[in-house]
Amino acid sequence: MDKRDLSRLFRERLKLMLARSGQNQSAFAASVGIDRSALSQLLSGQSTRLPRAETLLNMAATYNVSLDWLLGISQDEGLASEIRESLEIEEGTGSFDRTLLAAWHAEAAGTKIRYVPAGIPDLLRTDAVIDYEAGITRKNRDSQIDEKDYRIDYNRRPETDMEVCMPRHMLEIFAKGNGVWSGLPETERREQLSHMARLIDDLYPSFRLYLYDGRQRYSIPYTIFGQIRAAIYVGEMYLVLNAVTPVRTLTRHFDNLIRAAEINSHEAAAYCRQLADAPID
Repeated sequence: MDKRDLSRLFRERLKLMLARSGQNQSAFAASVGIDRSALSQLLSGQSTRLPRAETLLNMAATYNVSLDWLLGISQDEGLASEIRESLEIEEGTGSFDRTLLAAWHAEAAGTKIRYVPAGIPDLLRTDAVIDYEAGITRKNRDSQIDEKDYRIDYNRRPETDMEVCMPRHMLEIFAKGNGVWSGLPETERREQLSHMARLIDDLYPSFRLYLYDGRQRYSIPYTIFGQIRAAIYVGEMYLVLNAVTPVRTLTRHFDNLIRAAEINSHEAAAYCRQLADAPID
């Protein structure tokens, strides 16, 4: 769905909810945890951006409608429409994707999130690395920075429990400026590794990074959201698994990666500093 169409449908359904509530804009806004000016902006249609996932979930819960209906995915506004197919494919581009990812994280709050990234974990990237990757992939720089900031905020919450496991050699290749990183200056690579070390220390223990030997183990990138769902990243799309059995299977796979880790979470920051300070061959 085009993000303009998505925004229009959301705006129409927001207006319907406001009318049904019988409240003025100030009271309605307070009921879903936002201020009146934010509500006015959402109703005006001046922007195609959607509210944060927490706001969407608050709206759905407070007024007893499904998230699918609120986002225009379903015509059924009842909560029964939240029962999804066991296997889905979600597009991986545009603001809708960012809202879905944020919604999945919000739904999993208080449970463990397991994450195998495709590259340097999103929330650990510096703006310079985001700029560089945006130039290669042609993804929107500002949206990636917004997502990074959201994920950092998410991991600062006391209820957050996130484990990340990735190949050690991915960081080693980055440190040396090999492969796709050949165009990123050495100073920016070193700053990225130092930034990672600082942030890993800052977020520990709610965020824990493990590094395994990528020569002995292999994994596709995916995220497991508690026991709710798993999203496998396949380029510009996510293969979303909502059934219990495949989610448990991926959880066992992730736990095996953790068991095989050569750098454990309490050692990850020091390892990043070691790479940042090491001489480049």
